[in-house]
Amino acid sequence: MKYLIVGLGNIGSEYQDTRHNIGFTILDAFAKASNVFFTENRYGSTCEVKLKGRKLVLLKPSTFMNLSGNALRYWMHKENIEIENVLVVVDDIALTFGTLRLKPKGSDAGHNGLKNIQEILGHSNYARLRFGIGNDFARGRQIEYVLSKWTAEQAAALPERAEICIEIIRSFCLAGMELTMTQFNGK
Repeated sequence: MKYLIVGLGNIGSEYQDTRHNIGFTILDAFAKASNVFFTENRYGSTCEVKLKGRKLVLLKPSTFMNLSGNALRYWMHKENIEIENVLVVVDDIALTFGTLRLKPKGSDAGHNGLKNIQEILGHSNYARLRFGIGNDFARGRQIEYVLSKWTAEQAAALPERAEICIEIIRSFCLAGMELTMTQFNGK
């Protein structure tokens, strides 16, 4: 059984360690914990993680956030992965920092990466793991906020939150959506 885990973010050193790149950060932590390395491929950097007879393809799109759907669709088709086995890791300003929420489907909530995925797929029935980045910004400063670096306190808390995200991803692939949501949502 195969799974596609897509971490949303933007390529380039100027975006590294920013709130909007939490998808890349989580997948980097997962790859490191699994002792695998990303390689550059078409539409993004990928690596494979073996998990109890399952193959997880981790994807960090190189299409920039607003065109993430192109990379997702390409790798779904290339690896012959059904939409039920796709999980998108994304930042969410509606959740307080570090709050994790796994959902089987939903709206794009104004997120341009999710909006593009929905446009490319023609629906929003795909799983997403939302990582709360908070909304501590002045009116009209949202873009500046999501593209800024973490505070020192948040940066210190990231490794522990990333470890929980890795547990959620593993559980999603091994136990399924419902059990994983019951176990992890709200923690």
